[in-house]
Amino acid sequence: MCGIAGILALNATAEPPSREALLRMAGALAHRGPDERGLYRDRRAGLAHARLSVVDLQHGQQPLADADGLAWIVFNGEIFNYLELRDRLFALGHRFRTRSDTEVVLHAYREWGQAAFERMNGQWALAIWDPAAGRLILSRDRYGICPLHFCEHGGRLFFASEVKAIFAAEVAIPRAFDPAGIDQTFTMWTAVAPQNVFQGIRELPPGHVRLYERGAAREYPFWQPRFPEINGEDRDRFVGSLEQAVEEVKLMLEAATALRIVQADVPVGCYLSGGLDSSLVAALGRRFAGERFQTFSLRFADAEYDETDFQRLVAAQTGSEHHEVTVSRSDIAQIFPEVIRHTERPILRTAPAPLFLLSRLVRERGIKVVLTGEGADEMFAGYDLFREGKVRRFWGRQPASTRRARLLERLYPYLSRSPVHQQALARQFFGRNIEAHAVAGFAHDTRWRTTSAIKRLFCPDMRAASERRDAVTELLCALPAEFARWSSLAQDQYLEIRTLMSSYLLSSQGDRMLMAHSIEGRFPFLDDNVVALANALPDAYKLRGLDEKHVLKRVAAPILPPQVVARKKQPYRAPNALSFFTADAPAYIREALSETALRASGVFDPQSVTRLVGKCQARAGGGDMSNSDNMALVGVLSTQLLHQQFVASRPAGITMPTLGTDVDYEHRERVPA
Repeated sequence: MCGIAGILALNATAEPPSREALLRMAGALAHRGPDERGLYRDRRAGLAHARLSVVDLQHGQQPLADADGLAWIVFNGEIFNYLELRDRLFALGHRFRTRSDTEVVLHAYREWGQAAFERMNGQWALAIWDPAAGRLILSRDRYGICPLHFCEHGGRLFFASEVKAIFAAEVAIPRAFDPAGIDQTFTMWTAVAPQNVFQGIRELPPGHVRLYERGAAREYPFWQPRFPEINGEDRDRFVGSLEQAVEEVKLMLEAATALRIVQADVPVGCYLSGGLDSSLVAALGRRFAGERFQTFSLRFADAEYDETDFQRLVAAQTGSEHHEVTVSRSDIAQIFPEVIRHTERPILRTAPAPLFLLSRLVRERGIKVVLTGEGADEMFAGYDLFREGKVRRFWGRQPASTRRARLLERLYPYLSRSPVHQQALARQFFGRNIEAHAVAGFAHDTRWRTTSAIKRLFCPDMRAASERRDAVTELLCALPAEFARWSSLAQDQYLEIRTLMSSYLLSSQGDRMLMAHSIEGRFPFLDDNVVALANALPDAYKLRGLDEKHVLKRVAAPILPPQVVARKKQPYRAPNALSFFTADAPAYIREALSETALRASGVFDPQSVTRLVGKCQARAGGGDMSNSDNMALVGVLSTQLLHQQFVASRPAGITMPTLGTDVDYEHRERVPA
């Protein structure tokens, strides 16, 4: 992974990109690519690159030009089938100067145009500048693993892997919260691309291309999730038996994991949570990693969140060199401002904070690349949300049934304050809106409703802005036409992929925490072939009754310890609101939640927040917070920190050593590297 950035003059009167602005952009991305820096500049466009060298360590510097110097590219990510594409391009007459996948992408574009992205199996964000045609192409991978933001201001386009690089480029770019992005965050846990929490900043949606040419821009998808239609043909449907599905999933996962191990010129490690997904990836990864394979786990001082026994069990069976970092509530509070500086958006859970510490451990152990189990829950129906949706729909078809409602008791067994522990309240909570069981978004309704309750803390102006729009309706109105022809489970999976996976799990918990310490994450469950197979499987192979990830458990049974395969689902969680009310709580918390700071950000009502803080303080000596109050406190604090770091202040740029590519056509000269 790396950091990319650039500036494009959108019309003849706009100023050409300055070298200083590009340097500031690259500097702001130094944590993403500490190994080399590269620049390209002409009278229309400028490209900047901060490199984390993982493939072709000696070559592949960026920005990179094709052999004729007709097109330039900055690229963040990995193309795992690049050797296959390279062979095909070589047969078509293309010749290569490096062993890098970046050069293959550029040649693929020259050969197939924008259709090249459909042939790529990988994770990427990139920009290709064709000076002769005056054409800039931005592209992002199918699932949103690699980030890409852009902003049009003053007749110029600014784009970058992270928002901080766009702000570093030009002091005149406005810095303010976008009420629409804030409203989405406090509805769906995150702003969903292309929406951003900052005014004027957009995020290229996953699986999309954005093209600038002749002063105009157009954007279109080159991919979106596909599921079999209920009454459609079998071309998108897996028609084999469950046993055949188990074998196919096993083979696909083995191939995906092997690719992510061998397509690296540096050692590859693995995150190990102790759950089914990461344990399976670790076991498969061990086969292809050679003699030394390192695994990394989080331990928690709070026993409720700790999974150490399962982690050590898997590490011992795989024979990995295992490393752990123990995280306390105080640790979370201490690093939280730095976490928000990297998420660049409010978060409603502290879960990214321990992952920040875990990636730091990975870096300290000399590893640049880790495998993770992200994507398995979305692709193989692992979340309680999918089970909850199935139960509520089942109940909704016979709302008078008491036996059907009792199935709720099988949900959320890992929560100390599970919503199903009190049956009467559970039935009241999950029974709301149950008559709409056939409506799109039904399974997500309880989550969105619970999260939206936090808006009670909004100040009058923000509340009014929120009431003028309906984030859920806007999302559902943009669904693909075939959505209505998919099964209920497929609909639920699509919405989870579109919202939480791409915009939160792979961003705030994924890329941003990994790249904070220059670590590249690789995701076997998000391999294109694995995803296509998972989406094609019958619902019952994934969610069999209420048994989640059924086919995946069968794959894992001969590979993992039975205790790991049979354990109840326990999603990754971390201590939340009470982390900020320990005896040694940092001073920034009081400052960020002060009346002065709250009025300055213009998002929350100070009196309402003060009452929430008082409730947290009362609970600090013992007890726990409700789910709603936990999310509210973390959401308020993270928003306040975001305002301090990105709106109220303008941090100075960072300089990087001059390395790699440095090409300046604005002055018709090549500066020696």
